[in-house]
Amino acid sequence: MTAPSDTQTSVRPPYDPELGTLLAASPLPAVFTADMIEPLRAAPFTAPIEEVLATRAMDHEIVTVPVPDGELTASVFTPHGRTTDGPGIYFLHGGGFIIGDRFTGIANILDYALEHNAVVVSVDYRLAPEHPDPTPVEDAYAAFVWTAAHAADLGIDPERILLAGTSAGGGLAAGVALLARDRQGPKAIAQMLMSPMLDDRDQTTSTLQYAGTGSWSRESNTTGWNALLGERRTTDAVSPYTAPARATDLSGLPPAFIDVGSAEVFRDEDVAYASRLWAAGVQAELHVWAGGFHIFDGAAPAAALSQAALAARYTWVRRTLTN
Repeated sequence: MTAPSDTQTSVRPPYDPELGTLLAASPLPAVFTADMIEPLRAAPFTAPIEEVLATRAMDHEIVTVPVPDGELTASVFTPHGRTTDGPGIYFLHGGGFIIGDRFTGIANILDYALEHNAVVVSVDYRLAPEHPDPTPVEDAYAAFVWTAAHAADLGIDPERILLAGTSAGGGLAAGVALLARDRQGPKAIAQMLMSPMLDDRDQTTSTLQYAGTGSWSRESNTTGWNALLGERRTTDAVSPYTAPARATDLSGLPPAFIDVGSAEVFRDEDVAYASRLWAAGVQAELHVWAGGFHIFDGAAPAAALSQAALAARYTWVRRTLTN
C-alpha cells in the first residue's frame, strides 16, 4: 500500500453544513486517548434500552452464550405477538473495540426487525484492552454460531440470518463472515457493514485527512487499534479476521452493504473493501455519503443527509430480507 502524499492530506472534503454545525456543538472530544476509556464507559452515549423499547413493540430476553473460556451476555429481541418464524439479525455494536455494549446503536436494528418479523440477537463481546485480540472476534463468531445453532428455538429461519455491525462491530461482522467461510460455519444471507473499522495500518488518505477532527479521529482510531493489538499493530502478525482489510481472498462471502461518510477516517478502507469484494465476485452495495462524519446518522438522525442514508439502508434491508 502506497502512503498518501502531503498534497493529498493537506486538504479534505468538508463536513455537510448541517452536520458540521452539529459536530461543532458536540460535547465529546475529537480525540479519545487510552486514559479516557474508563470515563467513556461510565458515561453511556446512547439512550437506555428501556427508553428505546418504550416506543417499540418488542420483547426482550437476556441469554447466556457459552464460549470456550467463559460465557457472554446477549439480548434477544422479538416482535410482540410473533407467531411464525422469520429472519434473524445478528448485531455487533460499535465503540472502537474499547467502549459500547450490546444496546449501543441498536434502535434502527430493532426497527428493521419490526418491519420484517425478525429476531435480533445482540451480544456483549469482550472489550480491549482487558480482552485483546483475538478475543473480540472469537467472541463474535462464537455467538454467531450459537445463534445459528439455536435458530429453531429463537424462531429464526437459519437460511435468513443477516450479519450486521457498526464501526468496530462492522469490522467484527466482516471478520465473522470470513471465519464462517473458512471454518465451514453458518452462512449469513448478507452482511451489513455500517462504517466498518477494517484496517489497523493507518495508511489511507482519509485517515490522515481526519486527524484531530470528527466524531472518530485518526488519533481515536489509533487508541482503539492499540488497545486491541498492542505491539502487533501494523505488523504482519495481525490476522485478517481481526482486520479484514488484510484478507487476501474475499471470494465466497455473503453479499454486502457498506456505507460510510466521505468526511471520516474509514472512507478509503471501506471503499477499497467494497472494490475488492466486487473483484472477488461478491455482490456489494456501497454508499459514500458526502460530508458525513463517522456514524453521523446515529448522532444526528434528523439531519437531511442522515435521513437519506437511513432510507437507503432500509431499502437494502427490505430487498435482502424479503427475497
